[in-house]
Amino acid sequence: MLLTRSLPALLLTFCGSLAAEPVADEEELAQVYGHMASFTLATGNATSVRRAPAVAAVITARDIAAMGATDLDQVLETVAGLHVNRTANLYSPLYVVRGIVSQFTPQVLVLQNGAPITTLYQSNKGNLWAGYPVDHIARIEVLRGPGSALYGSDAYSGVINIVTKNAGDVRGTDIGLRAGSFGNREAWLQHGGKLGEADLAIYLRAATTDGFRSIIRADAQTRNDTLFGTHASLAPGPVNLGSEAIDGNLELTQGPWRLRAGLKLRDKIGTGAGVASALDPVGLSKSVRSTGELSWNDQLGRDWSGGASLTGLYYAQITPVDFQLLPPGLRFPSGLFPNGMHGGPDTRERHLRLSGHLAYTGWQGHQLRIGVGHDDLNLYRTFETRNFSYAPSGLPVPQPGVIDYSQLNPFLRPHRRRIDYLYVQDEWQLGPDWALTAGLRHDRYSDFGGTTNPRLALVWDASLDLTAKLMYGRAFRAPAFIEAYGESNPVALGNPNLRPETNGTLEAALAWQARSDTQLNLTIYRYRMGDMIRTVPNAIAGTGATYRNTGDQDGHGLELEAVFQAARTLRMLANYSWQRSTDKASGRDAGYAPRHHLYARAEWQPANGIVLAPQLNLVAGRARAPGDARRPIADYATVDLALRRERGHGAWEWSASLRNLFNADVREPSQAPGLQLPFDLPMAPRSLVLQVSRRM
Repeated sequence: MLLTRSLPALLLTFCGSLAAEPVADEEELAQVYGHMASFTLATGNATSVRRAPAVAAVITARDIAAMGATDLDQVLETVAGLHVNRTANLYSPLYVVRGIVSQFTPQVLVLQNGAPITTLYQSNKGNLWAGYPVDHIARIEVLRGPGSALYGSDAYSGVINIVTKNAGDVRGTDIGLRAGSFGNREAWLQHGGKLGEADLAIYLRAATTDGFRSIIRADAQTRNDTLFGTHASLAPGPVNLGSEAIDGNLELTQGPWRLRAGLKLRDKIGTGAGVASALDPVGLSKSVRSTGELSWNDQLGRDWSGGASLTGLYYAQITPVDFQLLPPGLRFPSGLFPNGMHGGPDTRERHLRLSGHLAYTGWQGHQLRIGVGHDDLNLYRTFETRNFSYAPSGLPVPQPGVIDYSQLNPFLRPHRRRIDYLYVQDEWQLGPDWALTAGLRHDRYSDFGGTTNPRLALVWDASLDLTAKLMYGRAFRAPAFIEAYGESNPVALGNPNLRPETNGTLEAALAWQARSDTQLNLTIYRYRMGDMIRTVPNAIAGTGATYRNTGDQDGHGLELEAVFQAARTLRMLANYSWQRSTDKASGRDAGYAPRHHLYARAEWQPANGIVLAPQLNLVAGRARAPGDARRPIADYATVDLALRRERGHGAWEWSASLRNLFNADVREPSQAPGLQLPFDLPMAPRSLVLQVSRRM
């Protein structure tokens, strides 16, 4: 509580000591001080990052190129307060913001061009992710902290918006090739131009990878072997991370109208460390994600503007080759599995979202925004085959062959969710240097009722080189379908009576242009989570567990960011995050997330058109979750090096990237209590990527 009570006083005291008299030509000095980068996530309206009523970050295409990143996860790891964990299941990335992490981490809302790409099954972006390319990304906007007052469910610990390139961003035709370690091979084409009167942007990409093959020393079957006297485990053995990818995006814009369509196809996806935390060299999965959007935004008069959009999402996760949950030769008291345990769960979802908003600026000093929407979210098909059933005790019982359990005893049945919402927001210019943003959103769910979430943000331009912010917001996360309606898996049975998780966050932030070449940002925050959705052992021992609202978590921390233009040819930037998240029931660290996270990068131009960019990523202080008696997770530091020749006035551009230059042993934590994967999840060793592109 001390930190919470001190935030306003600390903020005002520090600002008052640094405040200076305003200068008349603010726009001219703003260009010098670098306030002009735009950010839309905080209010729905474009505003500068510095004055946005939120803790914001914008990563541009130039930043992505400078760091030598080839995937979205590599970019997000550079954001203050954000760390990318992994699951054993398919090595899917978990975006951990400010220490908030769970089995599937659905507490971060991921958007593509402002539209959610959340799945109903697990309420995250989908476990069959298998990477997201960066070549067609114009910028990535990251909002740290709650965003439910604008975006509803899952905007809980943060919001990530991926903005793809439009015709103006591309301007012509680019083709590119990339190859590197682990059998990585990619080719892409993007074009920006005209189709009649409309602006046209196209992106196509094909890629394949064998994946790195770091060694799992012991897995879930290793423990089963010890318990039941068998020798079935495939550990030590390599993780399985191969995949094939096809990506496509189309955008047409004419006047106030915009049409977008996208495809993200992932095939032959390896199982990582195994769907059941036992090595699986045979199982393969596939995901299909297609998106569409038709939107209209225009000025409706001198004081009115508005917009409407219809977006659609189709998502399928398919198992063409059943997962080998546990290997051949395993034995349980309930029976022998000479061919191993196999299962193939499939789901198909269809989302339709209709939304509209009106903005009014005729009331002096105010910018009002009212929005409404209706979401029709339908997980309309589930399918499951497996060669086992479950005994009342929860132990698997072998069956004579693979059986279709889709109707008999499925892991999940089809369900549909409808959401109606209304939000109101006012950006109130209290005075020349003060702005107050207030917002309130109400969501009505067809399956669990309503929830209302507010936010307030006070922004003070103490001087032309100093801005201070004080913010409070409340957020929620609706139960995922597997949490509410899961049936046949006794390890984690669904509970239709679940309530949404809640999170209230207080933040204070300073943005200080210390000199014309130096920008410093400081954020201090505290949050409290309630009604957390977790599995709880059933009353009858040996019958598994059920999802319930139980437990609370408190967290606090700080984030420091700095950008220094040391010379015309040298730019340096760094950020440091410290956080502490506490599980209230045990009084212990909630686990998994780094207490200390340091990132630094330098961009040096030794010659015209040549950019050399080394970067450092230090992750430290990761505690085990309550109930996990293993030693703390090992710290690590990685160094990457990117060399790029920019296109300039020529047609060709090339780059080379060395990642994990010194071959650090990087491991992400496996789930508590750690009996299945006791030595955590090994990540990629040293790798090299070469890239060349040409402007046609």
